[in-house]
Amino acid sequence: MSRGFGGIVKQAQAMQQKMAKMQEEMELLRIESSVGGGVVSAVVTGRQKLVSLKIDKSVVDPEDIDMLQDLILTAVNEAIKKSQDLQQEEMGKVTGGFNLPGLM
Repeated sequence: MSRGFGGIVKQAQAMQQKMAKMQEEMELLRIESSVGGGVVSAVVTGRQKLVSLKIDKSVVDPEDIDMLQDLILTAVNEAIKKSQDLQQEEMGKVTGGFNLPGLM
């Protein structure tokens, strides 16, 4: 019985190592989302950290700050969503499709 348990422990350790490597890779990954025809773009890491936000000066209108705010929110949220989807896909590769809550 201990041989079976030892095998499970080894598998768990291997999965843990793969997850740690994936997390490092996700931190280095950059995902971009552009909105409004490219006037606002946001770049996030694979771990949903905003690392860049670009705003074309043509969209900066002091009379319409609401539109600019909406564009920024949309760009950032889309980049985060892409990052989360990619992270979930990569996690599925590591876990073999098992849903392991709380791992990411």
